[in-house]
Amino acid sequence: MSRSTIAMDASTAAGPPPASEFREPPREAWYCVRSTGSLAPGAMASVTVLGEQFVIGRTKLGELFALRDRCPHRGAPLSEGRFDGVAITCPFHGWRFGADGRCRAMPTLVEGDVTDPGQVKVGDFPIRESDGIIWLYPGARPEHAPPVPALTLTGPSRCRVAVSVLVEASYDLSVLSLIDPGHVGYVHNSWWWRPNATAQEKVKDFEPLPFGFRMKAHKAAANSRGYRLLGRPQTEVDFLLPGQRIERIRMGERSIVNATFATPIDGGRTLLTNVLLSDLPQLMPLAPVIRWAARAFLRQDQHILELAQQGLERKPTMLLLGQADRLAQWYFRLKRDYATARRDGQAFTNVLTPERLRWRT
Repeated sequence: MSRSTIAMDASTAAGPPPASEFREPPREAWYCVRSTGSLAPGAMASVTVLGEQFVIGRTKLGELFALRDRCPHRGAPLSEGRFDGVAITCPFHGWRFGADGRCRAMPTLVEGDVTDPGQVKVGDFPIRESDGIIWLYPGARPEHAPPVPALTLTGPSRCRVAVSVLVEASYDLSVLSLIDPGHVGYVHNSWWWRPNATAQEKVKDFEPLPFGFRMKAHKAAANSRGYRLLGRPQTEVDFLLPGQRIERIRMGERSIVNATFATPIDGGRTLLTNVLLSDLPQLMPLAPVIRWAARAFLRQDQHILELAQQGLERKPTMLLLGQADRLAQWYFRLKRDYATARRDGQAFTNVLTPERLRWRT
C-alpha cells in the first residue's frame, strides 16, 4: 500500500465510522486484568472482560489459570467458593474443579450413579504474566494474535507504579484517548505538566509495526513541564492492538517505560491501566508522587471520556479530520483488518506505511 493510498484512505475516512465499530472489541486478543498486588499461590479472584466473568488463580505450584466463573451445574460463581491451591469447590453443591477446568468430584453422587465427573469441564482460557501484569485471552485461538507486550528496560527495574481507573465509556472511545495528541493541552492542562502552554506545531514520523504503529524516537515536547524536568529526553511511542500505548523514554543509559492498557469490561465500561517502570534510582522515593500524578492523568481522561460518551449515546458518530486524527483513522483500519483476518482464518497483515504527520498542540 503506497503513501498516496493511505492519504486517500484518511481523507475518505473523515466521515463517521460505522457505529458497529464502536461496540465490538476483538475477542481474539490479550487484555490486562491485573497490574497491582501479587496473586499469591492459593489465591483466586474474579475479573470481567467483554461482559463475561472469569475466575483467575494461582496454584500451590505457582501456575496461573483462568476459568469461566460459572459452575455448569446450577450456574453459581466459582469465585465465591473455596480454593485450596489445587481445586475450586463450588459454593452451591460442592463440585470440585481443577485448574484445568476438569471436574474432580461431585459429592452428591452415590454408588451406582453412572455419571463420570471427569466428563464435565469448565471452559479454560489462556493466561500469562509479564512484568508483574496478568493478561487474559478471552478468545479461543491465541495463535496469530497480537502478543503480550514486553516492557523492556535498559537496566534492572528500580521503580514500579501501577494505577487503574474504571471509565463509563465505550472501548473504542477510550482507546482513542491513548493516541489523541489534540486533547493533551486541554484535558491535561495542569500546573505540574502543561500549565497554560502555548500550542506548538509538532512534526512526528510514524512507521508500521506488526500489530500497530510507532511514533519514532524524537526529542520530548518543550511545552510539557514533566519532560523538561527530565531534560527533554528522547521518547518513542508504540500503539498496539487491541488498545495498548507504550512510551519509552530514554536518558542515556537509563529509561522509563510508561504504558497504558485498555480493557473492555462490558459494552459501556472500560478499564484504563497505567504502568510505569524505570531503572532510574532517584525515582524510587518519588513513587507516591508518580502514583498520584498517574491517577490524576487517568481521572482527567475519565471525566472527559464520560462526558463524550453521553454525547455519543445521543448520536453515535464521530467526525475525524486533519492529520491529528490520522491516528484514530489508523486504529479503525487496523481493527477492521484484524477482525477480517480472524474471521477468514488468515494471518493479519498491516497495510500501513511510514508517514510524517503534523499538527498543533
